[in-house]
Order: sequence, then C-alpha cells, then structure tokens
Amino acid sequence: MSQQRVLPQSKETLLQSYNKRLKDDIKSIMDNFTEIIKTAKIEDETQVSRATQSEQDNYEMHVRAANIVRAGESLMKLVSDLKQFLILNDFPSVNEAINQRNQQLRSVQEECDKKLISLRDEISVDLYELEEEYYSSSLLERRPCCAFP
Repeated sequence: MSQQRVLPQSKETLLQSYNKRLKDDIKSIMDNFTEIIKTAKIEDETQVSRATQSEQDNYEMHVRAANIVRAGESLMKLVSDLKQFLILNDFPSVNEAINQRNQQLRSVQEECDKKLISLRDEISVDLYELEEEYYSSSLLERRPCCAFP
C-alpha cells in the first residue's frame, strides 16, 4: 500500500483473514495441480492392475480438478470481498472523488452563469436599440407631414 494507515482492530483482522484465504487458495491450486501432474506420469507395473490404477487416477484427477475449481471460485469471491471492502472503507478516496465532481460541476455552473450574463447583456443592448427604433419611428408617424391652414 502506498499509504500506511493505522486500521481499527476489526479491519486489520479482516485484512489478515483475506491474506490467509489468498495464501490457502493459492496453495490448494498449486498442490492439486502438482498432484495431477504426478498422477499423469506412467509408472511401472504395480500390484494393482492397469485398469484399476487408471480408474483410480482418473477419479483422483477429477477430484483434484474440482478442488482447483473450488479454490479458483474462492479467489473470485475474495476479489469481490476486497472490492466491497475497498468501496465501503476507503473514505478518503470517496471524499476526494466527491470533491473533484463538485469542482467540475461548479466550474460548469460558473461557465453557464457567465454565458447567461453575456446573453442578458446582449439582449439588453438589442432591446434598447429596438426600443429606440420603435419610439423614434412612432414619433415620426405622429407628426403631421403637412400642416393645413
């Protein structure tokens, strides 16, 4: 770990149990795989007939393969448990992610505010010009062109 933090006793115990599960499952996979390789070797004649020995070896390989699969599934469950532990107990990184998201959203909000203010100013100028045009043209229409005596 890059950061060494003092963990409460329950978390430390949990992490130690995760470490033990990891070592036990890896050892189980290695032991069973080694035994499958040993069983696959053809041995010289023994007191047991070849057919019987073959069936026994076949059964042993199936059991050991099942043990390997079980250990693999246990490792997958361990990975899931570790992810859950990290998500639930890594408050500094969760807080950091929340703060970063807040900063991003604030910058977007500021950008939107600036654009809205700019649009308001532009519309205000355009509206002023339109009002000037309207009132100046309506005043011209009210004046009589020609005066009758």
